[in-house]
Amino acid sequence: MYIILAALCAFIVGCSAGSDAPAEPPPPDVTVANVLSRSVQAWDEFNGRVRAVPTVELRPRVSGYINRVAYQEGSEVKPGDLLFVIDPRPYRNALHSAQAQLEHARAAVNLARSKTEHAQALFAAQAMSREEFNSRKAVLNQTTADVRAGEAAVATAKLDLSFTEVRAPIAGRAGRALLTTGNLAQADQSILTTLVSQDPMYVYFDCDEHSFLRYQEFARRNDHQRNIYPVRIRLANDQGFPHHGTVDFFDNQLNPATGTIRVRAVVANTDRILTPGLHARVQLQGSGEQHAFLIDEKAILTDQDRKYVYVLGEGNKAFRKDITLGRQIDGLRIVQSGLDTADKVIIIGAQKIFQDGTTVTPQYVSMDTPTAIPFTMPATAAE
Repeated sequence: MYIILAALCAFIVGCSAGSDAPAEPPPPDVTVANVLSRSVQAWDEFNGRVRAVPTVELRPRVSGYINRVAYQEGSEVKPGDLLFVIDPRPYRNALHSAQAQLEHARAAVNLARSKTEHAQALFAAQAMSREEFNSRKAVLNQTTADVRAGEAAVATAKLDLSFTEVRAPIAGRAGRALLTTGNLAQADQSILTTLVSQDPMYVYFDCDEHSFLRYQEFARRNDHQRNIYPVRIRLANDQGFPHHGTVDFFDNQLNPATGTIRVRAVVANTDRILTPGLHARVQLQGSGEQHAFLIDEKAILTDQDRKYVYVLGEGNKAFRKDITLGRQIDGLRIVQSGLDTADKVIIIGAQKIFQDGTTVTPQYVSMDTPTAIPFTMPATAAE
């Protein structure tokens, strides 16, 4: 009986061992693309801020209570457009007073001139002393000076009266009214609103020292392109870099605390998309055209301080290749060494490969469109 039970157990154990034997997994699916070889133009990328070319804090030139806000907040204005009206009555009265003083001075000078002419005739006939004649001439000179002072006072009063109408000094977009009807505006102190220009716009960014020296070297080697640095701008919601401009200013010194230099680009803003204060990604042309090998970023793997990719070899086997990387170009990465045009780089699925010589099932795409629908290579190309 015991012999039969032992044999039965051995049979069951044998069957279980046979059924649990692991099956060999199928080759992992990977996406493969040929190394892209073409002429490229390098662009360096920086963080920047959009700024208006002129920005004005609008302050009144005379004091007074605001009668009217004459513009729509947030609207675009032209030079000379009326924005605020300060109560003009005190300044109109001051003008009338100055004009009256001027008329009084002119009447006085006419009388003094008549007396001086009469005194001159008497002095010529020796009927008046020289002292009295000189006194008449001094009165004429004083009243003439009073007329000039009166004319200056009238001009000042007219100017003050004109300042009660606060007008836009530049073309741009007006901000909100910081003082509204009934509030007191202090001359040269109160801020009424702000004006920012709209087209073109500045974009400021900080360039690192090595890039700055490279730009200078590139300019020295290309005299015909000296100081012409194209830039491309992307806002937070943009696809690609749709805004274009040029650098018009490098600061005159490097900031030793950050190792950067401030750079300014001028960008057209005819569509009014660029708004002062917006964050922008700036691409600055870093060099002339050069020939380069390009691969997709997703193909790059890291082993401590080394970068490598897997390439497809004979028999659909994956092999590791260490590479040296350059800068990023249009979403692809320059490979300075380690690859050539014959290599087929595994873009997607490289994480499934744990050792050299692993057999894979490749599907092919174009390197510059790695998300495209894979296509099957002819048998001769896959072998």
